[in-house]
Amino acid sequence: MTVTAYLAGPDVFLPNAVEHAARKVAICQRFGFRGLPPLNQGVETAANELKAWQAIFEKDIAMMERSDIIIANLTPFGGASADAGTLIEVGWFLGRSKPIFGYSNTRDNFESRMRRQLGDDYAELGIEGFHLPDNLMIVGAVHSGGYPIFVPTDDKARGIDAPDVFEACAEAVGRFAVERTGRR
Repeated sequence: MTVTAYLAGPDVFLPNAVEHAARKVAICQRFGFRGLPPLNQGVETAANELKAWQAIFEKDIAMMERSDIIIANLTPFGGASADAGTLIEVGWFLGRSKPIFGYSNTRDNFESRMRRQLGDDYAELGIEGFHLPDNLMIVGAVHSGGYPIFVPTDDKARGIDAPDVFEACAEAVGRFAVERTGRR
C-alpha cells in the first residue's frame, strides 16, 4: 500500500499552478508516497457559477476521501493566517482522525503578523500571544498527529511556492509512510 497525501494550499491560485503541482508531486514520489494536488483544470466549465464551485468542492472532497493524510501549505494567504479553504480541509482530516502534516514558508509567528495587520488595536483585542506559527487551533490540529508545523530554518523571505520547507515536510511524511507501510 502506498500512502497518498492530499496537497492542500493556496498553490492552486498560482499562475503556474500545474507546473508547481508537478514539482510537488515529484518531491512526494522521491520520498516514497503519492501526492494528490487539487487542481481544477479537469473541472468542466459550467454555465452557472454555482455549479462550477460545487463541482470543484465535490472533486476535492472525493480526493480527500482517497487520501490517507494531508500536507497543508499553511503559509499566510490573504491575511495573517493560512488560506481559509485549506483550513477547512485540515479540519476535514482532523474530523476523520487522518494524519495532518503542515508547513509554512514564513518564520514570522501569528502574533507578529496580527500586530502588523491590526496595528495598535491588536493589544486591545487580547489575541493570542503564544508565538505560534499560526492560530492555536491550526497548530493544535497539526500537532494532534505528532508533527510540528514545518517552518524555515533561516530568515530568508519566501513566497507560497518556495519548495524547500515543503520538501522538509515531505521528508517527514516519507518516514511516516515507511512506518505505516513497512516499505520504502
